[in-house]
Amino acid sequence: MEKVVVGMSGGVDSSVAAYLLQKQGYEVIGITMQIWQDEDVCSMEENGGCCGLSAVEDARRVASVLDIPYYVMNFKQEFRDNVIDYFVGEYLQARTPNPCIACNRYVKWEALLKRSLDIGASYIATGHYASIDKLPNGRFSIKKSVTQAKDQTYALYNLTQHQLSHTLMPVGAFEKDKIRELAKELKLPVANKPDSQEICFVPDNDYAGFIANYLEEKRQKRSDVSTDGDKQFQGMLPGNYVNTAGEIIGKHRGLIHYTVGQRKGLGIAMGQPAFVVELRPESNEVVIGGANEVFSDRLIANRLNFMAIEDLDGEMVVDAKIRYSHKGARATIKRTGPDEILCIFEEPQRAITPGQAVVFYDGDYVVGGGTIIK
Repeated sequence: MEKVVVGMSGGVDSSVAAYLLQKQGYEVIGITMQIWQDEDVCSMEENGGCCGLSAVEDARRVASVLDIPYYVMNFKQEFRDNVIDYFVGEYLQARTPNPCIACNRYVKWEALLKRSLDIGASYIATGHYASIDKLPNGRFSIKKSVTQAKDQTYALYNLTQHQLSHTLMPVGAFEKDKIRELAKELKLPVANKPDSQEICFVPDNDYAGFIANYLEEKRQKRSDVSTDGDKQFQGMLPGNYVNTAGEIIGKHRGLIHYTVGQRKGLGIAMGQPAFVVELRPESNEVVIGGANEVFSDRLIANRLNFMAIEDLDGEMVVDAKIRYSHKGARATIKRTGPDEILCIFEEPQRAITPGQAVVFYDGDYVVGGGTIIK
């Protein structure tokens, strides 16, 4: 009997994933990854999250119902190094990161898979709405879930071939309603638990506040460093709003408070709806423009990872998603450097945001993707 380690977040999806694999004949072990940094900070919320203390209690109760072994593994350092430090660093460089993608690649897969293989497991499994196929060319690729509204392939584009070959995603073949129905039939205690929406380590969605507190802790540990004098803190400093002609039109609160396409919270009047068009960390400027100035027909991305293909040879027509909620748009991609790709859309897209991922699809399969740099 092959052994599979299921990453149990305390939610309904990973709980049912454990049941489905048990039903398929695998020896299932439940694992919750301890990634919260401070029990007071990531406290027990009513609905919990993938890193909250309530996740452990919910997952433990589910494991008891399914009669499978259950453990909590400490991944605090891996999470801090690969997710929190990355998240803060990207905002300070005027980029808008996606911490879930970093967590998937470097913590949920890289770290968890290594430990799982070390204890004799053949696979790890999650409750993501996606599936994995081995294509005719011999490569593994992520395939879209049958339920488009819950599809999570965008956040999984960065997984490696090794990781995919040792991963199972049984939930991707089901609609969300069916997963909840199964949970109720099994009398799982999380059957009606709401889905977590926010970033797990920023439960109040106040990203700027989290970053300010995080950096203040860092500054206190380095008492010889002044916040005003260290470049790593400059994303917190006030600066100028400028229009697209370069004229100063006001003062902003610090780059960490803004993202491309943002309209709310700008505190500036232009006589028409105003949007963030660009962030300029080198001059500490936030560029403001009208609604039509937020659109672009192209982007450049790096930190590339290919999945359905080994590499990009020439040009390729794909459907490209520029954020999790984006429906995707037709585009042509081509290499412009060893780790750089140009993506040209058939129609301009709104708020292409540096720091976010762009993910390329060929039909239902993930071709690959990268990080938008401009």
